[in-house]
Amino acid sequence: MKVNTLKSVWMFIILLGTQAVMAKSITGYVKEASSGAALGGVSVMVKGKAMQTMTDEQGYYQVNAELGQVLVFSLGGFATVERIVGQEAQIDVALQIEQVEIDRNTVPIRNEVYAGEYAIKRGETLTAYVGGGVHVRPMMYRSATMSSSESYRKIAENKFVRTTTEPLSTFAADVDAASYSNVRRFLNQGQMPNPDAVRVEEMINYFTYDLSGPTNGDPVRVVTELTQAPWNTQHQLLRVALKAKDIPSEKLPAANFVFLIDVSGSMGSSNKLPLVKSSYKMLVDQLRDEDRVAIVTYAGSAVVALESTSGKEKRKIKDVLDALQASGSTAGGAGMTKAYQIARAHFENAGNNRIIMATDGDFNVGESSDEEMEKLIAKERNDGIYISILGYGMGNYKDSKLEMLANKGHGNYAYIDNISEARKAIVTEFGASLFTVAKDVKIQVEFNPHFVQSYRLVGYEHNLLEAEDFNNDEKLGGDMGVGHTVTALYEIIPQGVKSNFDGSVDDLKYQENSKSKSTINNKELATVKFRYKEPDGEVSKLVTHVVNTKATPLAQTSQDLRFATAVAELGMLIRNSDYKQQANFDQLIARAKESRGKDEEGYRAEFVRLAQDAQALYKADR
Repeated sequence: MKVNTLKSVWMFIILLGTQAVMAKSITGYVKEASSGAALGGVSVMVKGKAMQTMTDEQGYYQVNAELGQVLVFSLGGFATVERIVGQEAQIDVALQIEQVEIDRNTVPIRNEVYAGEYAIKRGETLTAYVGGGVHVRPMMYRSATMSSSESYRKIAENKFVRTTTEPLSTFAADVDAASYSNVRRFLNQGQMPNPDAVRVEEMINYFTYDLSGPTNGDPVRVVTELTQAPWNTQHQLLRVALKAKDIPSEKLPAANFVFLIDVSGSMGSSNKLPLVKSSYKMLVDQLRDEDRVAIVTYAGSAVVALESTSGKEKRKIKDVLDALQASGSTAGGAGMTKAYQIARAHFENAGNNRIIMATDGDFNVGESSDEEMEKLIAKERNDGIYISILGYGMGNYKDSKLEMLANKGHGNYAYIDNISEARKAIVTEFGASLFTVAKDVKIQVEFNPHFVQSYRLVGYEHNLLEAEDFNNDEKLGGDMGVGHTVTALYEIIPQGVKSNFDGSVDDLKYQENSKSKSTINNKELATVKFRYKEPDGEVSKLVTHVVNTKATPLAQTSQDLRFATAVAELGMLIRNSDYKQQANFDQLIARAKESRGKDEEGYRAEFVRLAQDAQALYKADR
């Protein structure tokens, strides 16, 4: 019996050793076969097993597999590839674009229409032959291959509005900048972004501008500039800028933070949870002794990884962050509920009570719909607990959901695509991102029809308000943090300029003609009004600012305005705006170069490079 037992033990040990030899780490690189471009967001899974990962932004992956197992590589718009694991430690793959079968002779496309993952540009005609397969190569304005399951809220671009029929323009001030870094991610991958990912106002507001803060006790100051539009010199461009007051970091109110971290399986890639950990550790370094932090994680369920802890215990907080691992499904609703519970339990009166959430937005367990999430945060925001959103990753990124959460939760939204962006959002702009000085900020501009024939707000499509919402304190506005700036651009068609954009109609027979009254204020182009509430207030305050009619030549305006026009022009080009008019890459790049200013962090220099990359991609797809 002893001999048999000993033999069994040795056989068991040998079996374990064999399995250990067979199981190994496989790394590799995935690219597009036709162009050789790296493919991020490719699913790499072991066939028949739960083991799965995704390629990072550079197309690299790592997965554990055994000899003889099959790796499956898949991405929307591409043919799936399988590879058998042999002795090699590296398996590189080239994915071929799928062919699309079309059974009509001619398909006229009038809007953005998607065939699989590919979009046909406006006005183009796609021709196919009956019974034949057509190889559709991705075009410039396609849904980029890396975003096969990403979601973006539709943008219905603002039109020109006749001043005589609609003299008021009203919107919620928004300081989010997520769209710019997300667009950068697309361009760095050699892809033009999904048009709905391009929110021009967020691209403009990604950059800081040299404005003086308020000196009269108000938390926000308004500044305006008027010049000609660089993409149509017959039109004018009005800049409306807000600057929030600065507060030294040592005078900021005590913080009660809850880090809410998605640790589901979809966060396992290198540009997600590992980057989240680095981001939060940077934030921990900014904490003071009087600040507090709790950590809540969620995958299949919500877990309190760290009870509320003093900011002086930085090593303890970082150790908890380092120990986080990604696995399981995504119970985002449960995690958010638990985070709010902890924030309420440690509520800091007259302090900064805020949840800081890191996720790719892919909720799939429990309260996961946009409507359910909105109801959840709506119950909490009026109690003084705000939420800021840090978005990570690609492939299954849910921008539409994260934008909504931040807007409804009295918070801001940033997309973190690399460690430099994490440093910008969390260290460089710490106060502006996480400490609110004015909430429910709304802007309303009244244009004088004596001078303004029509106008168009550039961007802010998701922030538009009805005119009557401006005076309604129940309607949400935007939020501004310490030292933050908000810039909005209006393109103006002056009176008497012929245009195809403003849809002019004959004077109404039964309505009073407003043109005869407008001469009462014959030196005012417009009046800018903005409302705001104190962070702990419920009643808004009103500030007004008059814009005179004198326009400054573009070359003589501030560096900030010239640079902002370059950013807006690039945004219109890459989303193929109906209002891009004579916009072109050469002129915007030249203007951005000469208006970079000090640019100590190099963000404006990086913009120039991105614009040059976009120009090259644009030409390649023509």
